[in-house]
Amino acid sequence: MTEELDALGLLCPLPVLKLRKRFKALGAGDCIRLLADDPAAIVDVPHFCAESGHALVETQDKGHMQVYLVRKTA
Repeated sequence: MTEELDALGLLCPLPVLKLRKRFKALGAGDCIRLLADDPAAIVDVPHFCAESGHALVETQDKGHMQVYLVRKTA
């Protein structure tokens, strides 16, 4: 299952905080596609994944935004 989380227009640390909150309701193996335009997300999202143990599956730069695909591991 993949959900989409629109964090466009939100500044640090809100995109990662919303990602963390949304993951609480998901099971292991579920994914979230995070849309963000905060420049700090480039650092914050990979750091969140490394610290929490979730897998950063894919990162795409779409010009005006970044798209992160994150899989919940536990």
